[in-house]
Amino acid sequence: MSANGGSMESEYVWRHHKHEMQENQCSSVLAKRIRAPVHLVWSLVRRFDQPQKYKPFVHSCIVRGGNTEGSIREVNVKSGLPATTSTERLEILDDKEHILSIRILGGDHRLKNYWSIITLHNEVIDGRPGTLALESYVVDVPEGNTKEETRYFVEALIKCNLKSLADVSERLAFQDHTELLER
Repeated sequence: MSANGGSMESEYVWRHHKHEMQENQCSSVLAKRIRAPVHLVWSLVRRFDQPQKYKPFVHSCIVRGGNTEGSIREVNVKSGLPATTSTERLEILDDKEHILSIRILGGDHRLKNYWSIITLHNEVIDGRPGTLALESYVVDVPEGNTKEETRYFVEALIKCNLKSLADVSERLAFQDHTELLER
């Protein structure tokens, strides 16, 4: 990361990832550097209708309203997690600023009043175009859990999703680079 990378990251967090929390809620921001250009990473993130393209816990998804703000999706979760379904609304889809925000409306899980924002930012990584992905959330702490337990669980899911996003994006970037060399 460049010398001013930390200050830029702080600026992005300040601008896009401030959540107003109630007493019974927790929140945090996670960062992932991806060795793929923003346009490629965004092509995956922006697909509200196809989260299974990079989210490993999503089995399938049915969307009402297309891939536009206000659309609702019914997500079927893979077995092994303490949930099978999640109903989610697309709050923000900003192709210019690379911002996607989702609110969970319901489902058979314990993530109540969950709201997340993911933003993508251009960054140079090892001399090549890369992406800084920032994802923040706010969620109610379930009855019987502590803020720390809730934060640990949600962050584990987000870290897994961000790692998978990086893996898929980097594989696609490598394929694009290889195809250019073969022409």
